[in-house]
Amino acid sequence: MARTVQLLLVATLALAAGAAGTATDVLQRAELATVDARFDVRGTQEPPRDVVMVGIDTRSLRALRVRPPVPRDLQARVVDRLRRAGAKVIAYDLEVLGESADVEADNAIFRAIQRARGTVLAATQFSDEGVGLTFGGDPATHRALGAVVASTNFPARTARGGVIRRVPRTADGVPSFAVAVATRFAGRAPGASGFGDDGAWLDVPGPAGTIPTLSFSDVLAGRLTQDVRGKVVVVGSTAPGLQDISPTAAGAGVPGPEIQAAAIDTLLRGAPLRDPAGAVVALLVAAAALLTPLSALGLRGLCWLPVPALSLVALPVGAQLAFGAGTVLPVAGPAAGLLVGLAGTTVVAYGTDLRDRRRLRAQFSRFVGPQVVDAMVDAAGGEARLGGRRVEATVLFCDLRGFTTLAERLDPPAVIDLLNLYLSQMSDAILDQGGTVVTYLGDGIMAVFGAPVECDDHADRALAAAADMLGGRLRAFTAAARSGLGVQEELAIGVGVCTGPVMSGTVGSSRRLEYTAVGDTTNTAARLQAACRELGVTSVIATATRDALTRPAPPLRDLGPVAVRGRAKPVPALTLGPGG
Repeated sequence: MARTVQLLLVATLALAAGAAGTATDVLQRAELATVDARFDVRGTQEPPRDVVMVGIDTRSLRALRVRPPVPRDLQARVVDRLRRAGAKVIAYDLEVLGESADVEADNAIFRAIQRARGTVLAATQFSDEGVGLTFGGDPATHRALGAVVASTNFPARTARGGVIRRVPRTADGVPSFAVAVATRFAGRAPGASGFGDDGAWLDVPGPAGTIPTLSFSDVLAGRLTQDVRGKVVVVGSTAPGLQDISPTAAGAGVPGPEIQAAAIDTLLRGAPLRDPAGAVVALLVAAAALLTPLSALGLRGLCWLPVPALSLVALPVGAQLAFGAGTVLPVAGPAAGLLVGLAGTTVVAYGTDLRDRRRLRAQFSRFVGPQVVDAMVDAAGGEARLGGRRVEATVLFCDLRGFTTLAERLDPPAVIDLLNLYLSQMSDAILDQGGTVVTYLGDGIMAVFGAPVECDDHADRALAAAADMLGGRLRAFTAAARSGLGVQEELAIGVGVCTGPVMSGTVGSSRRLEYTAVGDTTNTAARLQAACRELGVTSVIATATRDALTRPAPPLRDLGPVAVRGRAKPVPALTLGPGG
């Protein structure tokens, strides 16, 4: 119950962390970094079909032998060439502010823009009335030009952290440059569905230089290496020295006109990158936060570990796949919920599951070999209990003959030393064969082979252990007892073995547990061991054990039916060796 309450508390904290990380700006930088990473993974896309650029680049400045700003009469000639080449909309990202010293040049650019009806003019400065200061900031002049003045500024909400990632619908109280150009080109304003509170996602096709660009000097000379007919042509400064450069999600150092061109293309394609619906976000956050703690509720031990591991892979992979399909899923918030859930579940597991595994390991390491302990702990799944299972196994009982008489003659410390010598030798014989020492009953030992970890050769192992106990182990025990404790009596043991079904599992309370294997097979093995004295043999082995052998049987002598206390019918039995 305590573990369940703790995991539910972890689930609540994880859900709160995921929701807070998604709904607030706490993880904004991390979230935007994941968006940039998605652009990197996607790679460079095909360039826009309907948008090209004319850039005042370093080569143009050198060819024309001018310094910025480029004379307005040269700008006028470029506008005329684009108009005659069939450009549908000229997006003029060169702000023409007031009059220059060359009146003829001023008139030339004015007339060229007037001839190219439908030009969209850039503005970065506005009057108190919200009118762009382009061409003096006079609305009448703008109307006479037949042009639209739009803002090329990107509000802070669209350029968080200084990186331009969104296209504003409006800026400075007027339509944004991209919106105005897209409206002119399509004959209608872009739909509002692609715009969120921060604008529409800027779907940049790639790093700087991805969008086809004509050199300003080439256009001026009549060399149009790109077809501009029926397209939007963005005219602006692309030379690095002109400092109109900003970073985007696809990379740093992108010229302002190229960013505007990407924004225009984004809107012409219907703003293909969209934020998911609120219900989708809530479901994603809940799944990421709750999956690990709730899986730990239903899975034993540490079997829940693959769940967060798979989730940590599925979250970015799923986000990338969704990005490719046009949905920008949140990642940082769900990841925060997932990590809090993982950390909390790990703490709970360390305090409960791992503690139980250590307790289980400590409990059984005294009775079975390390390989068996590992298998038992894995089978238990970290639970402090082994569930009862019906298995086919071989049970062995061993008893030290005449121990009561010896105990009466020896000093109490010597009795304990003698008992420890005996139990150590016989237990090692059992453990060496992969058996489990179930319990010590004074000078008696109960062991089981094939449980709790099942094996096919349990009968072979039990007989091998019995032979070792009656041979080398008994001799070593006798020698140690005589040399160390002065025991002169002939020491002997009796072994009973029976094979059959047993119920294997732990029994006891929450404060004390013991492993046991119970059933008729266990009772019969105990009775066969008790019959050794009456029959004058050192071992009594049920024929069921011989029948279960997977390897050639050791030397066995038939004892015939053996009467067993508590059973109505005698048990067919054998004994080890020609003389028992």
